Amino acid sequence: MIKNFEHLLELAKQKESKKIAVVAADDLEVLEVISKAEELNLAEFILIGDMNKMKKIIEENSLNIKSELADEKDHKKAADLAVDLIVQGKAGSLMKGMLHSSVFLKAILNKEKGLNTGRHITQISVLEKENKDGLLFITDCAITVNPDLSGKKEVLENAVDLAHKLGNEMPKVAVLASLEVVNPDMQDTIDAAVLSKMADRGQIKGCIVDGPFAFDNAVSSEAAKQKGIVGPVAGNADIIVVPNLTVGNTLTKSITYIAKKTVIAATVGAAIPVVFTSRTESLEGKLLSIALAAYTS
Repeated sequence: MIKNFEHLLELAKQKESKKIAVVAADDLEVLEVISKAEELNLAEFILIGDMNKMKKIIEENSLNIKSELADEKDHKKAADLAVDLIVQGKAGSLMKGMLHSSVFLKAILNKEKGLNTGRHITQISVLEKENKDGLLFITDCAITVNPDLSGKKEVLENAVDLAHKLGNEMPKVAVLASLEVVNPDMQDTIDAAVLSKMADRGQIKGCIVDGPFAFDNAVSSEAAKQKGIVGPVAGNADIIVVPNLTVGNTLTKSITYIAKKTVIAATVGAAIPVVFTSRTESLEGKLLSIALAAYTS
């Protein structure tokens, strides 16, 4: 099981993974990340974009890039070309460059291409646990706005699939709400309890689910003990399922900007790994997202 980001980087370097197709790569920040990723031997790339612009940026900034370049200025066509490379077996994952998210996702979700698994595309924020002893997932923090019970089940199952790929065979899932008991007036507490019972009855597989949890007693055994909450998930969650995007996004950014912890983004639910980072994400975070995609492709 992958214990921390350093472990992930080492395994990504060792794995002979397929290339990552980068859509709209004609941007300095994108190309700087690619250059560093190649230097670290994290992955190989196919860079799709304005060929002349890419060459000019590479030359003017003395970037050492060995990647194959593909000329396509139109963002929609570039995204479609990247998906075609996946279908043809020439690439194993996709990376978003400087294009609108909707254009990028539309190409991935094209049912005729085979990358659409029928599941929702969801986002997971990944960070290291205390003492770098395991990874903690928080989901969904960027895509799913206000999921109902069915949507939360998909968000949860996407995260469990990623945990399995990273070696955690039975992740512990805490479903978040504002408090730890079921309140009939608070739908999030009801959803959490139902998801927990669904896992008990085998409707959700490959994980242990409990809830509702407040954030503190999901990640702190001391907080759980003080509240009298017991069970394998209490204080020891591997996956946190948040009630909605506002909670997930705020929680992730608080961890990033106030706690100063490195948080990487994983976009899951498609047939292949997707690197879908924010422009404001650190270089380290972007490189780790690439390592994650390379390792799981």
